[in-house]
Amino acid sequence: MFQNNRYNRGLFVYTKEQFELFLLFRKLWEQHSTWTRAAIVSLVFDLPDQDVVINRLLRNPTDFKETFIPFFGVEDATEFEKLLTDHLVLAAQIIQATKAGDSEGAAQAEKMWYDNGNEIAAFLGRVNPYWSEAQWRLMMREHLDLVKAEATYMLTGQYDKSVSVYDTIEQQASMMADEMAYGLIRQFRI
Repeated sequence: MFQNNRYNRGLFVYTKEQFELFLLFRKLWEQHSTWTRAAIVSLVFDLPDQDVVINRLLRNPTDFKETFIPFFGVEDATEFEKLLTDHLVLAAQIIQATKAGDSEGAAQAEKMWYDNGNEIAAFLGRVNPYWSEAQWRLMMREHLDLVKAEATYMLTGQYDKSVSVYDTIEQQASMMADEMAYGLIRQFRI
């Protein structure tokens, strides 16, 4: 595995620092996915842990911010934190409006949610020349589509489909994590 502080994975050889960066971003995106699912379940079923779960979920953007500060500085890291927080708050608004039968409110929040996904992609494309805004738009769109499907299946009692979608969300989150790590490795020559 690690020899002379390098990790050999087939054709790719990563330094220990590079490998740890991949693991860090996989952890952040996995937590994002896991706590989003927990929040969906809590909101859909009006569980008493809603506040605790949502507060934990909202810690995820701050964790991303703290990871971004050494690379992009406080201002850009804080901008990403805000964009990611908005992403999570809008998702909760969609669920709450849908549960309340407010289709207009849900549609409005959903439009804002997808616009926010494009803002996240534009931000990432701006701060790192190795992160393509177009690629991030595709990944964010897929992420939002999957989370929407997960919530819809949960709201309609199709729990087996919700679990299946979550499996795909985990895989997709790993891809986004790897894209982030790889871009940072290239930009900062880590």
